Amino acid sequence: MIEVEVRGDIEYAIRQLKKKLQLDGIKKELKRREHYEKPSVKKRRKQAEAKRKLRKVMYRIEREG
Repeated sequence: MIEVEVRGDIEYAIRQLKKKLQLDGIKKELKRREHYEKPSVKKRRKQAEAKRKLRKVMYRIEREG
C-alpha cells in the first residue's frame, strides 16, 4: 500500500503520491487496463518488454566489464 503523509502543502503531497505511483508501475497498469487488450497484442507487448529488459541487463553487463 502506498502512503503519503501530508504536512501542510497538499500540492507537494500530490506530487509525491504521483511519483510513488509511477515508480511502482500502478499508473502504467491502470492506463493499460483502460481498454481490452487482445491476447495477440498482449503477447507482443510482453515479448517487447522482455526484449527491453534483456537489452538493459546486457548494457549494464557491458559497461561493468
